Amino acid sequence: MTYEQMLEAVRYEGAYSGTERAAETVERVLAALGRRLTGAERADLAARLPLQAALAFTAQVPSYEKLTGWGFVKDIAARSGTSPATARWDTGAVLSVVARLAGPDLLARILRSLPAGYALLFGQIDLNAGRTGA
Repeated sequence: MTYEQMLEAVRYEGAYSGTERAAETVERVLAALGRRLTGAERADLAARLPLQAALAFTAQVPSYEKLTGWGFVKDIAARSGTSPATARWDTGAVLSVVARLAGPDLLARILRSLPAGYALLFGQIDLNAGRTGA
């Protein structure tokens, strides 16, 4: 997938009026994901993203602060000055496309490496929701 195709897919998923809004959203969400993902999953995902998207993703220094999926959305909202609802919408539009680019095996590894609550952001069923340890 080219970067332009990615933007068009995000524009469609997010129901944005143009690719300019999609591009801003892609950069914002991938930068946030770049602060959360480390290790082989980070490198493997970067290799599957279009170059411009990979640059936005890898330009961020990973943070070792663990944020749940909801914390991730709130962080995006705070950094972008948008509402949590808008940040959640934007996140879903971008990460659903990222999920397709990653493929099922890499996506499963990514979700295992992140704290709870990210599966739904990637458009996946969260099989661990509501479970307690034991």
